[in-house]
Amino acid sequence: MQQSSDASPVEVAPAGVNANVPHSARIYDYWLGGKDNFAVDRAVGEAMIQAIPGMRYMAGENRRFVHRAARDLVETEGIRQFLDIGTGIPTRPNLHEIAQRIVPEARVVYVDNDPIVLVHARALMVSTAQGRSAYISADIRDPRSLLTESILVDTLDLTKPVGLTLIAILMLLSDADDPWHIVATLRDAMPSGSCLAITHPTADFAPAEMNQAVAAATGAGMTLVARTKDDVQRFFGDWQMLGPGLVPVSAWRPDEPVENPEAAYYWAGVARKP
Repeated sequence: MQQSSDASPVEVAPAGVNANVPHSARIYDYWLGGKDNFAVDRAVGEAMIQAIPGMRYMAGENRRFVHRAARDLVETEGIRQFLDIGTGIPTRPNLHEIAQRIVPEARVVYVDNDPIVLVHARALMVSTAQGRSAYISADIRDPRSLLTESILVDTLDLTKPVGLTLIAILMLLSDADDPWHIVATLRDAMPSGSCLAITHPTADFAPAEMNQAVAAATGAGMTLVARTKDDVQRFFGDWQMLGPGLVPVSAWRPDEPVENPEAAYYWAGVARKP
């Protein structure tokens, strides 16, 4: 952010960033109270808050799910490396920080397609000396290319179990993109013992509010798809769901009792590859 001569704020975008087009990572950053967003992101973010007043709470619940899932995958499932697709702008603690607090040698590869995420990832996602943290600029719509990226191949050992995390990212794929095939391609590349963690918005709990939020996003030229529980379940294929199964995001192994799990309109679940 820079100041103009009359002291009104002038937003300056990094190279490769169009500050006139909203981006999901920056909208999410706005909901979480971050500063790495532009007027267009805030406008869409506010329109969605008007539709769903609890939107900031929902974004926070997604982050808290990441923390719980990462912790449990390391402690209970023995996962030592993660592939996090749809990373978003870094918000501490990040996934690798959670994992490396428990196992310093843990490795994490982050993936996103926003140049702002890249800038912050390189500056903030610093690994322990024993582990590794790396970032790839790539699109989930091309999973085969993503899986052959040299950074990924150099950082992760795909012959050993991987924690694949798809947090609030599949909502950005339309049915025409066939997200189920995309996720299946990623699942097929993971070895036995790997785990898949997903969160996905739904209209199952509050159809009118969610439909209004989707309309606000699509009106700004974005893709946002809310899916049913059955549609989200399909992403896990034949992998074995870990308890408590596919549940509202706040209800997945909460650290404290949750008064109203359906206050955050997301399904969440984790499954293990046999």
